Amino acid sequence: MDERPQRDEDLDAYVGLGADDAERRARERGWTEVRRLEPGSVVTMEYREGRLNLTVEDGRVTGCRAG
Repeated sequence: MDERPQRDEDLDAYVGLGADDAERRARERGWTEVRRLEPGSVVTMEYREGRLNLTVEDGRVTGCRAG
């Protein structure tokens, strides 16, 4: 299995999923770090290869971006 995240993956496909399901799916697809960003979270803005940022509200993913 290729351990690198899939560059052509549609990140919008994570929107609407439960946070746990989205994190599990991301790890299965090779993302080495999955970060949940809830309202009010303090966030650093450096880009990190292999990281997926999930914006989460009320347990559901509302946005997603790489890095």
